[in-house]
Amino acid sequence: MIGLIDCNNFYVSCERVFNPSLEGKPVVVLSNNDGCIISRSDEAKALGVPMGVPVHEVKYLLEKHKVVMHSSNYPLYGDMSNRVVAILQELVSELEIYSIDEMFLDFSGFKKAQLTDLARQVVKQVHKNTGIPVSLGIAPTKALAKAANRIARKEFPKERFFKINENEQEIANVLRNFPVESIWGIGRRYAPFFKKHHIETALQFIQAPEGWIRASMGVTGVRLWREMQGMPSDMLDPDTLPKKNICTSRSFGELLTDYTLIEQAVASFAVRCAEKLRRQGSCAGILNVSLHTNPSRKDLPQYHNSATMRLAVASNSSIVLAQQAIRGLKAIFKEGYRYKKAGVIVSELVPKDRVQATLFSDDQPEKHAQLMAVMDAMNLKHGMDKVRLLSQGYDRRWKSKQERLSQGFTTNMREVVILKI
Repeated sequence: MIGLIDCNNFYVSCERVFNPSLEGKPVVVLSNNDGCIISRSDEAKALGVPMGVPVHEVKYLLEKHKVVMHSSNYPLYGDMSNRVVAILQELVSELEIYSIDEMFLDFSGFKKAQLTDLARQVVKQVHKNTGIPVSLGIAPTKALAKAANRIARKEFPKERFFKINENEQEIANVLRNFPVESIWGIGRRYAPFFKKHHIETALQFIQAPEGWIRASMGVTGVRLWREMQGMPSDMLDPDTLPKKNICTSRSFGELLTDYTLIEQAVASFAVRCAEKLRRQGSCAGILNVSLHTNPSRKDLPQYHNSATMRLAVASNSSIVLAQQAIRGLKAIFKEGYRYKKAGVIVSELVPKDRVQATLFSDDQPEKHAQLMAVMDAMNLKHGMDKVRLLSQGYDRRWKSKQERLSQGFTTNMREVVILKI
């Protein structure tokens, strides 16, 4: 049996842990640059606050109902996610991190009679130790566990747990009223197609002919079709696979025309990519840098472009990647435009111990590795970018707006909660 833990309204829940006065109030968390709504409390959902919309489009609704808004605090959310994972690792033998707020759990080896008690313990323990409310779905497959989790959250808000047993009739009964658009992997992309063919529920989906599913969705659709019937198609992957590419992309806090400021931003994005590469033990062979104006500003001239740089030797050095990113930026930057966003993507990733050397490279990978190790250690101890490249600069006008940012309660020693007894 497989379980899926979902941290409910995760970003909002993280904010509430350290600010209990937000309990019971409508709360939303905003995306980079405070642009769009990316997390909502149940109270905000009940008011009709939509997900993913720009704040300015629902400003009247937010102000009318005094909705509390917070800027996204990703270091805090990442740390809280790690704490949830640490607790789960003490309760189950294996788990797979699916996203920052979702984890698959391996419940194999437990007797059916034990599962209910264990599920209640998991839900209670995570909430007690972190303050994050979670829901848990248990089923024979990942896809059914996702369905069970949705049912737990929607229909059993107090228990926050639902189990689908390995029984064909029970699976059919559960899926009889389960909307086809709520199936993991269906969503907005395929839901209109299935409804056009009179498939409204998950039960009707699994009753469709395999050949028709294959013709409509390919091999992936067949795997999902089998999983929804209770036939596992893949096992848990406790060792998360390295990413195939890494991206750092941000909107600027204001429209920029100054090349120097944009260069500092792009260099910083390349450094972030390099840090992520080092954390997963990879090196990149290709770097792509992109630059965009604001397409929403129809009153301004529009321009966007990108440049791809192939490295002579794959690298995870902040120095090398920043140099390549700046080379790419110089090739695409044009005067006369007000730029809104830039991004850096690194790809063709290889393990750092399998990098193919060349006789014609001027880089010194061993010296770079030693220097990066020292920089990472110092920044980990003293804070991000305390040691930085000159090209990153110190003028942070390019940084995204975070006018409603909460404290780094668990990530910054100067901002931890102090209790006075």
